[in-house]
Amino acid sequence: MNSGEIARMAGVSVRTLRHYHQVGVLPEPARRANGYREYTVNDLVLLLRIRRLAELGIALEEIPPMLATGGRADAVLDDLDRELAAQIERLTARRAVIARLRAAGASPDTPPELAELLENDRSELPAELLRHDREMTLLLHHRLDPDGRAALAGLLTQVTGPEMMATVTALTARFAALGPHTEGEEVDRLVADYRAALGGLSYDGWTEVDTGTGALLTAYQETVFNDAQREFLARLAESL
Repeated sequence: MNSGEIARMAGVSVRTLRHYHQVGVLPEPARRANGYREYTVNDLVLLLRIRRLAELGIALEEIPPMLATGGRADAVLDDLDRELAAQIERLTARRAVIARLRAAGASPDTPPELAELLENDRSELPAELLRHDREMTLLLHHRLDPDGRAALAGLLTQVTGPEMMATVTALTARFAALGPHTEGEEVDRLVADYRAALGGLSYDGWTEVDTGTGALLTAYQETVFNDAQREFLARLAESL
């Protein structure tokens, strides 16, 4: 048999056959006078055994000693079973995340615990502002520890709840309108109104963000907000 024939009979590609030779799991057969490999039925049997072990998930480097001993290799099978069980657990968890994102209509890059909180309908607000708000939230979420992320989710749950949603949306629209011609008194009023709205929230578990996170958020804000908006954010942060 030549390479194509044995590959076809074993149900593998010629490329796979050559790879088995390259890594040493399948010894190269003798060659004909014309230089082509000449495979025997024994090579076919060995190739079938290698294919079966590889399909089971056994690493190629572990196959030669298994073939040499011919034993049942219970330890190897036990390891494979544990690895597959762990993979199933990870895949099940991943499917649960996908289901949660799908149910919320959330983007695939959304942390699952924020899926329902970042996808509220605020279509009356500028799309660009909503994108900035989302990206800052994702940046903050990434920098927080598990307790901080839980506290962030708790705050967002309150802010996006039916009691607060209309108020926060109206305040956000006023923030979006800040610009070069905004008077200082308007910034003052907006800070006061935000304080009044946010002052009644529960901040259980929330701690001040570290200096590095604060610097990252500030750097982001400098790229997307105008001077009046950045002044408002700085004053609001100080007042809170």
